[in-house]
Amino acid sequence: MSQEILFALSLFPYLGFLWFLTRSGQMPQLALWGFYGTLVFVAVTIPVAIYAKVTFDTSLANVDVLHGGAEAFLTIANILIVLGFRQAIVQQGKNEN
Repeated sequence: MSQEILFALSLFPYLGFLWFLTRSGQMPQLALWGFYGTLVFVAVTIPVAIYAKVTFDTSLANVDVLHGGAEAFLTIANILIVLGFRQAIVQQGKNEN
């Protein structure tokens, strides 16, 4: 199975994960936005990878400017997830006192 097919198929379990997280109502809102932000990272990375291949005849990982720009979206998503869980932990501590 090719990388592209495996990557495309991996989106379905992740979409299911997001669906359950959203419906549960127990996920900190900021963290939920971070998990959705991972989809933005994927949406940005795919066309940028195609552009790198067509324009530079190499993979995205070999074009530092494009790769760094795409990875910035993943970094932002991860920061939102961490801040969301941190906020929930702080709030839980306040509720216990």
